[in-house]
Amino acid sequence: MRKLLNTVYVTNEMAYLTLDGENLVCKIDGEIKLRIPFENIENIVCFNYVGCSPALMGKCVGKTIPINFISPQGKFLAKVCGETKGNVFLRVAQIDKFRESGLVLAQNTMAAKFSNTRQLIRRTLHDNPELREDAEIQKVIKVLATGIEQLYQAQSIEEVVGIEGYCAQSYFSIFNKLITNKKVPFTFELRTKRPPLDPVNAVLSFVYTLATSEFAAALETVGLDSYIGYCHMLRSGRVSLACDLVEEARCLVERFVIGLLNLQIIGEKDFEQQISGATWLNDEGRKKVLTRWQEKKRSDMMHPYLKQKIPMGLLPYVQSNLLAKYVRGDIETYPSFLLK
Repeated sequence: MRKLLNTVYVTNEMAYLTLDGENLVCKIDGEIKLRIPFENIENIVCFNYVGCSPALMGKCVGKTIPINFISPQGKFLAKVCGETKGNVFLRVAQIDKFRESGLVLAQNTMAAKFSNTRQLIRRTLHDNPELREDAEIQKVIKVLATGIEQLYQAQSIEEVVGIEGYCAQSYFSIFNKLITNKKVPFTFELRTKRPPLDPVNAVLSFVYTLATSEFAAALETVGLDSYIGYCHMLRSGRVSLACDLVEEARCLVERFVIGLLNLQIIGEKDFEQQISGATWLNDEGRKKVLTRWQEKKRSDMMHPYLKQKIPMGLLPYVQSNLLAKYVRGDIETYPSFLLK
């Protein structure tokens, strides 16, 4: 269990939360592991199966502290809360803020995406000296740098989206070179989404979907409406705000997928191809990817804004919390996630 930005995250699946006077108590196997005064808590997010006591839930309802239950895999399950009028005001503020500052948010988000993508490429070059002089890779690095400059000259979100599209196309033109293990039995030519047409695209799409659902769950815990975004257009059934925030974290997904391929954790037997040409992970392939993704989410990373280590799986919750604080006016700007 850890506390970040006045939100308590219960990441141990066997933890049990209970009440002791004016304190939240965390127990594992009957032993008290942590005690936190309620005055220091705004929100509780539980990734555990054991749950919490009815007395604690009653206390949190009385103090309007939401308790959010998320499966260990990142799926939003339920929320226990009191009056919802606070969320109503937050969502109205969300709409107003996005109308007022949507362009700036979109520019910062895409700039963070381009910067993180450059970091991913440079990491590959660091580990593979033979690629450092590759003209196509160096050209893409320059395209991304130029793209960041162009973003802040854009006069509309549509321009931002256009710049993002060109930079993404350039990046994926050299993505196959980042798969450096020559024993990988398949190659990547271009990004195909609906449906994915090759194994690499199938894994990318699957993990992008996992990440987007985790951001949607995180936004639910802080009271923001994941269907109202600032960059992705409103579309019935699409969690546009989750799609916006996941842009900053796509580099983590892509690094993860590159690792799966280079380490040959997944192979030809993990896919199935449809008559239509679509390629999907089969049951065994999905199991492999999910297992590794869960392991990856438990690994620690340094958060550039908080200046402290967090499990990678908490990144969507930290970023959603920061965005909610920005919408409420608690902080002046939303700090996009930047790889260092």
